[in-house]
Amino acid sequence: MKLFNSFFMGGFECADHINRSGKRINLLKETEHDIRFHQDYEALSAIGIKTVREGICWSEVEKAPGIFDFSEVLKLMKSAEKLGIQQIWDLIHFGYPDGIFPTHPLFCNRFEQLCEAFALFYKANSKQPLFVVPINEISFLSWHSGDVRGTVPFAVNSGWDIKYHLCKAAILGIKMLKITDPDCKIVLVEPLVKIHPTEPQQDVWQLNEYQFQAMDIIAGRICPELGGSEDFLEILGFNYYWNCQWKGSGETLDWPDTEQKRTPFSELLQSAYERYKKPVIISETGHFGIGRVEWLEEITAECIKAKDLGVDIKGICIYPVTDRPDWDDLTKYCECGIWDLDENKNRIPHQEYIQAVIKAQTDFKRKNNILNQVINFFK
Repeated sequence: MKLFNSFFMGGFECADHINRSGKRINLLKETEHDIRFHQDYEALSAIGIKTVREGICWSEVEKAPGIFDFSEVLKLMKSAEKLGIQQIWDLIHFGYPDGIFPTHPLFCNRFEQLCEAFALFYKANSKQPLFVVPINEISFLSWHSGDVRGTVPFAVNSGWDIKYHLCKAAILGIKMLKITDPDCKIVLVEPLVKIHPTEPQQDVWQLNEYQFQAMDIIAGRICPELGGSEDFLEILGFNYYWNCQWKGSGETLDWPDTEQKRTPFSELLQSAYERYKKPVIISETGHFGIGRVEWLEEITAECIKAKDLGVDIKGICIYPVTDRPDWDDLTKYCECGIWDLDENKNRIPHQEYIQAVIKAQTDFKRKNNILNQVINFFK
């Protein structure tokens, strides 16, 4: 079954959290996607990408507790509709309105209100199915805010507590979304990582299990008191970057992997898929500088291998579409987009990367055509 308008997708960086300096950031505004969205959609459409990941920025749309203004979101929706672009919406992409955080007693109630309001707004303004990521990367966000003071509540030794409450909110939010719009599609997005032993005798099994806790809680496999259900696992997104494999000591494994110390991405995908048996997308992937092309080539090849291993991959999201600044230093850009940005935020195409994106789409189409021929032969 085809879920998405295009197999290859583009993601727009939409983080809106408070950074380590205590400053509220909004990367949709920093990259000017908030005002250049039509141009960005046209550029993606021209290279064959018709599905995008977007964020509503909760800190922007909730003007006062329970009072929402989705007028800016509507502009993106109407532009996408004109160009045949499909959108997947993040409700929390690391940011919350001022004054609340996951362990706040009103957090879950406020998030349920957001889910209901957005689903009602979407139904009133679009005939397209709603695809929604309730909370992006619970595992990362709980560590970032609960262990290393990266954002509110700027805690340490509290990662599990933050994760538990984020999962509680996600479950309640999913229930509200399904009550309001039973046909909406839930996409759960988590990092996919591999921790390797520093020494041969080091046991890292439990360390590797932590990455699946959020999905397991939402599925009701652990912490059943929160009301999770396997039904909430509809589409699973896995984010994967070069630094998603490291040693138990914390040392990131080199990439390119000239010494072949890393586990092939296809094997990581197969393991995650076997755990849940749900359709999968690569919800974020990309690299920096000159490594962008080589990284995409490797990811494409590994995803083709994963399909051969039986993984039901529905898409690959290149992230981000445009370059973005560092969260904690907005003057420092990462050179990671399909389009880089100049000092005036003009889009500068990275031609080699664009050609790699076009080639990757061709490779997957060829692979699917061969697979369909084989299936038809045995009918």
